[in-house]
Amino acid sequence: MQLLIKASIDTLRKSESLLEQISNEELMNTSIGPYYSSIGSHIRHIYDFYNCIFREVNGVIDLTARERNTEVESCCKSAQNYLKFILSRLNEYNYDENNIIVIDNLGNGKTEINYTIEALFAQANSHTIHHYAIINYIIDQLGIKLKDCSFGYNPSTPRN
Repeated sequence: MQLLIKASIDTLRKSESLLEQISNEELMNTSIGPYYSSIGSHIRHIYDFYNCIFREVNGVIDLTARERNTEVESCCKSAQNYLKFILSRLNEYNYDENNIIVIDNLGNGKTEINYTIEALFAQANSHTIHHYAIINYIIDQLGIKLKDCSFGYNPSTPRN
């Protein structure tokens, strides 16, 4: 479990430098098609996913009960504070039970799924990497150059 937590922390930390390098205007820019989403909306979505894990009640985690704090989408400082909160919760995370129930909407309404907490953290990390790839596309289209050239790439992707 500690390896999964460390992987999540390492992956999430990649957004620290992103948030230090972009402006609020770049964070909330929705001019890039085809979906016209912003860097901030993806960042908020990633952090909300983790926050749902921390809101577990009696072995049930509801991924549809996201907070959706839109201030995170338009203010780098708010996003940085939300990230600090998520990282501190990950550093403190201790859950004794392995089996959990996850509530999610897979397109046909809410459904309950039998999970392990390890599977959910692996999903959260992969989900983050997936959204980083989308963010990286937006960044490229906006002409933003990041210091971290690995941002948005899955660690398992072959490199030339």
